[in-house]
Order: sequence, then structure tokens, then C-alpha cells
Amino acid sequence: MRSFGYTLKQAFVQFGRNFNTGIVSIFAITAMLMILGVFFIAAINTNMAAEAIRADYDSIELYLEDDMTQESAEEIMADLQTMKGVEEAVYRTKDEAMADFRKRWGENGYLLDSLSENPLPDSIIVKISDLDLAEGIAEKCAGYEGIEDVKFYKNTVDKLLKITDYMQIAAAVIMIFLIIISIIVVSNTIKLTVFNRAEEISIMKYIGATNWFIRGPFLVEGIIIGVISAGISVGICALVYHKLMELLGEQLITTLGMPMVPEEFLIKNIAWIFAALGVSIGACGSIISMRKFLNT
Repeated sequence: MRSFGYTLKQAFVQFGRNFNTGIVSIFAITAMLMILGVFFIAAINTNMAAEAIRADYDSIELYLEDDMTQESAEEIMADLQTMKGVEEAVYRTKDEAMADFRKRWGENGYLLDSLSENPLPDSIIVKISDLDLAEGIAEKCAGYEGIEDVKFYKNTVDKLLKITDYMQIAAAVIMIFLIIISIIVVSNTIKLTVFNRAEEISIMKYIGATNWFIRGPFLVEGIIIGVISAGISVGICALVYHKLMELLGEQLITTLGMPMVPEEFLIKNIAWIFAALGVSIGACGSIISMRKFLNT
């Protein structure tokens, strides 16, 4: 315990002595984590949108014009059920559609309470038994009178999944590049501390101090830099995402039918990821500098 207390105290003393270079390291790691956070937020929301649309993969939705009666819709439904590849056709009122939206978006459903009126149209949901015939069925559905729009999500999902794949690849490449830069910056910060304490370190080794006793403060100093950077990054990402939810959350749900990932879930996961990365970068930077300059 005494050794641990000395290591922790010495790490904070060293950080104070090299405050300016420590701040540079913190800014470097924070910038890296924030860029990673942007990609993470975009990727996870795109994934969620794709999964939400994927639920409608096996169906085609026909939006009806406002003046179409339910009797006219039932005539279209009867004709649809004679088509090859159609399992069933179901009429859905705008109120039922709104209820489905509330159920699907869960805790985000409160965003719909501010709507002055229900913007959703009545519709016919066509369940497809053979997805190979789906595109042909969608084209035929568009030919009925009284159909305002036809929504078939297969192509949209395929595009979203491709975008998600590209974003994940780009995030991985950028993350590796930025991690390397951050490790180098932290390593240079620790090197300055090693140079400043070169004589003291020589005396400690001469009187029998173990390698890990000497390494300890430098390792903890690097971890402190990483933890501070992670905390700042999580705070900024949380603030930015909260503002995005306020500005875009309701619009995405009401106009595009796409929810955004809940703040609590997203920030919790980002916090764990950033903490692990911050500690790892700080520790790696310290280890690299010590191996080279302490000859241990």
C-alpha cells in the first residue's frame, strides 16, 4: 500500500511538473476520441435505422389518398390477394399507424405528443410470401387509383447496410491512425519526465529499486492523461448528442420514420469504450517511452 501511495502521488507530481506537455497529450487523445465518437454515433444510428426498416422487409405499404374510403381500399385488397406472391393484405388506419409508431419507438414515443395532428395516412399493408416477386408486386400496386405512394424498403435497407459497412471500415482506419499518433504524443510527454528525473532514477537503481517501482509513476501518469481525455470526450459527445436529439429526434421520427438511439444507452457505451481506449493509449505511450529511455 505504501508503494502504491508513493506511485500515485509521484504520478500526480510529475503531471504537474509537465503540465503544458500533459495538456497537449490530453488534447491529442481527446480529439482522437471525439472523431471516433462521431463515427460511432453515426454508425450505430444508421444500424438502428436499417434494423427498423428491415422489420418491413417482407411487406409493401400502400399510402392511400385522404379521400379514399375503406370500401374502395377493400376492393384493392381483394384484388391484391389474387396476385402470386401476396400472402395477405391488411387495412391500417392512421390511428393504428400512430399507435404502431409509439410502440416501436418505445421511450422515444413521447416525441410524438407534441404533434398537433396525426400526419400519417391510412394505408394497406401487403405481406409478401415470395421476396423474389416483391419488386414486381410493388410496381403493380403503384398502378391502382387512390394510391398516393408505395413504400418498399428492400433497396433502402441494402443501401443503408452498405453505408454502415463503409463507415465501420473508415472508422477503423482513422481510429488506428489516430491511436498511433496519440501514443506517440503521450510517449513524448513521458520522455520529458524521464529526462528531468534521469539523475534521480539512476540513484534509485543504484540503491536497489526494482524496475516496476521506477516504472510505476510513469505508467500511472500516462493512464491519468488517458482517463482525463476520455472524461472530456464523453462529456462533449454527450452534450452534442443531446442537442442533436433535441433538434433532429422528433423530425426523424415524424418525417422519416427513423428513431435515434436513446441517449442513456449510447453515452453509457461510449463511456466504456473511451475509458478503455484512453487507459490503453496512456499506458502504451508510457511503456514505449520507458523501454527506450529507462533501459528496463
